[in-house]
Amino acid sequence: MSNSFDDIPFFDEEPGEAPRKPQAPAPAAGGGIAARAMAARDSGKRPDYLAGLNPEQTEAVETLEGPVLVLAGAGTGKTRVLTTRIAHILSTGRAFPSQILAVTFTNKAAREMKERIALLVGGAVEGMPWLGTFHSIGVKLLRRHAELVNLRSDFTILDTDDVVRLVKQLIQAEGLDDKRWPAKQFAGMIDTWKNKGLGPADIPEGDARAFANGKGRELYVAYQARLMTLNACDFGDLLMHPIAIFRKNPDLLKEYHQRFRYILVDEYQDTNTAQYMWLRLLAQRPSRKSISPLGGEVPGRAEGDIPSGTGARTPASVGSSDISPTRGEIMGTTINICCVGDDDQSIYGWRGAEVDNILRFEKDFPGAKVIKLERNYRSTEHILGAAAHLIAHNEGRLGKTLFTDRVDPEDVKVQVHASWDSEEEARAIGEEIEALQRKQHNLNDMAILVRASFQMREFEDRFVTLGLNYRVIGGPRFYERLEIRDAMAYFRLVAQPADDLAFERIINTPKRGLGDTTVRSLHDYARARDIPMLAAAADIIETDELKPKARKALFDVVHSFRNWQQRLETTPHTELAEQILEESGYTDMWKADKTAEAPGRLENLKELIRSMESFESLRGFLEHVALVMDAEQNEDLDAVSIMTLHSAKGLEFDTVFLPGWEEGLFPHQRSLDESGRAGLEEERRLAYVGITRAKRRCHIWFVSNRRIHGLWQSTIPSRFLDELPDTHVEVAEVEQSYGGYGRGGYGQSRFDKADPFANSYSTPGWKRAQANKTEATRDNWGTRSGHAVERIGYGESGPKGRTIEGELVAKSTSTEPSRFQMGDRVFHLKFGNGNITGIEGNKLTIDFDRAGQKRVLDGFVERV
Repeated sequence: MSNSFDDIPFFDEEPGEAPRKPQAPAPAAGGGIAARAMAARDSGKRPDYLAGLNPEQTEAVETLEGPVLVLAGAGTGKTRVLTTRIAHILSTGRAFPSQILAVTFTNKAAREMKERIALLVGGAVEGMPWLGTFHSIGVKLLRRHAELVNLRSDFTILDTDDVVRLVKQLIQAEGLDDKRWPAKQFAGMIDTWKNKGLGPADIPEGDARAFANGKGRELYVAYQARLMTLNACDFGDLLMHPIAIFRKNPDLLKEYHQRFRYILVDEYQDTNTAQYMWLRLLAQRPSRKSISPLGGEVPGRAEGDIPSGTGARTPASVGSSDISPTRGEIMGTTINICCVGDDDQSIYGWRGAEVDNILRFEKDFPGAKVIKLERNYRSTEHILGAAAHLIAHNEGRLGKTLFTDRVDPEDVKVQVHASWDSEEEARAIGEEIEALQRKQHNLNDMAILVRASFQMREFEDRFVTLGLNYRVIGGPRFYERLEIRDAMAYFRLVAQPADDLAFERIINTPKRGLGDTTVRSLHDYARARDIPMLAAAADIIETDELKPKARKALFDVVHSFRNWQQRLETTPHTELAEQILEESGYTDMWKADKTAEAPGRLENLKELIRSMESFESLRGFLEHVALVMDAEQNEDLDAVSIMTLHSAKGLEFDTVFLPGWEEGLFPHQRSLDESGRAGLEEERRLAYVGITRAKRRCHIWFVSNRRIHGLWQSTIPSRFLDELPDTHVEVAEVEQSYGGYGRGGYGQSRFDKADPFANSYSTPGWKRAQANKTEATRDNWGTRSGHAVERIGYGESGPKGRTIEGELVAKSTSTEPSRFQMGDRVFHLKFGNGNITGIEGNKLTIDFDRAGQKRVLDGFVERV
């Protein structure tokens, strides 16, 4: 089993190697003659794009030779440094735009980077084809060299839902119980293995035996084989396949070494092992004498070269003894790589990120220059002081301390609040937000950052009660909606006829009379002949194997797709997309649907077509959707943002609320159980991220009692609270009682109050309601289904209606004569038909045909 980079034949072979082709001389380090002449002409000028940079930022921008690690703390201008560095490379003529490899972690970051560079140096940024995410660059590489891993260049990229469906098929084909061995679980295992750079032959034996009675490795092999048959790959393959291509084709890798004169990586602390392997292959060229074909120890390898926590052998397996003492030179080639990141903000270990990648940068690139950006432009002195003191308790860090030049004695310290339970916590935060709103602070500038998503519900309920606008970031995404996924399946199958998963999704959508039996027949036929299901359908309609009705329906499907594929190259893709949805009957299906959701689904389909207009082709759009899944947000609405701490990275707000700082919740018990000290340090980094999202005000909350999974549990304060410094933190004073809780300690129990419904509720929302009430609101507190309702305890004359535990109930007395008569035949929504046998005011006694005799209010029945 081969599981290392030790067997890679690199280029500096001893005698006997294949003759090399003569290479064109590389551009001079300082650019060509014309570029140097222009540089000499402008030597007395300082470029405009360098104006406003502090000394550390300037050093990071101008240090262009050799490996550089920029340790950029929160709010220190990381993005500005990265974009200005690229602009500086381009403007000084050190490289063409196509010779720069710039890697980001999100498509949004890539777009913003392009826009900023364009502002600095103009249209040159348009010639940067290698600026994008790891996966988008992986797609570009794979499209070019797909045949080297037995794919065609028009391969399909499967999303998570497609992967789960494919895995489920394989589990069922093995005769396994897919309820005992869930497909989603195994799909997650495959993703984890690929994040670690592990193919089927590389996974540890224990992991292989942990699923399906020891069949994990066999299923992984079958999964990869099925992807090849489908001419498809998942997200993990977008990195795994290029790694395999580079390992098996050193001449090709050498071409990319010569192509990329500068490599820049953003958010380096969030790279996983596969991304690290991919980057190291492009950035370094180990020599042959460091290779150990027999698998023995590699001379000169630095201790700890392999990242902890992974089973993969990485490029770090190659010894560093062959790296010359000259900074950043390997075999005479200068490595101009710049990685920007913050080890204190590595919070994605749960999805494969390895903080060790940034911690070991100086070992990977001996002689690397480390530049620290510690001058913060975002937060107050107190917020930075609290965050720095907290993160200093971590041992696994390179070390830096944020500071700010803007010191204002009026800045408030970080506030720590204690509440009795999570309901009071939500009430108190709601009132604090309303108080800030009355001082003209925008809701858009406030955020509640929770450790676990279940914490959101109580804030949502509270904000509905108060009438506060809010948005939950991280909800359902546009491209994950049912109608969008169906439409995308049609488009994918037109662009890629071998996409069986798309075929199975829409074969009977809308209904065509093609049931499970037909699909199974197609599936068996296709598998037996190793052909796509659409091709199998074209074959099978020529036989009598199917019933006439099913054969006719299948004939129509095949004919439609042939027709659409013929139009693919001649019809504008937006028009073709509309035609596909119309001619397939999919649009008419939703037009005929009478449910409340149908109009919205039709609008979504229209929006889908509109979103395609900015792309040159259908295939380009499909690739975009596969890579980009940005949640839609209404940016115009002034609303409080509610999100998890993991979702908040990279954002900033004037005021941040951090609820739930209790042991077991934050730090999360699962992280402690699964990863021990490493898990605790990542949780502490998460707390650091939360605090540094705040610009002016930061409020931390903890409670004594919290409802978790429906059960009230006693809690103790988080250990992180005692790691905060007294000089920058103060305990908030409780100015008033919320809902009857007192001042002492955590206050009285909610069960100690003599009259739980007395008029002491004093939230701003209730005060507004009292100030705006009229005679009409006093006489009729509200309506429910058209019937008057009342609430006890808020009127001067006492109760007017019956209540149960203070809940609103229907008014049950009336002086008006009933509109019904004895013997009337009536209908009740719950009890059905019956005859009236008694009338008392607005109460009716009804003898129902099935439910027997019941007493109901006359407003709930209708005369038959």
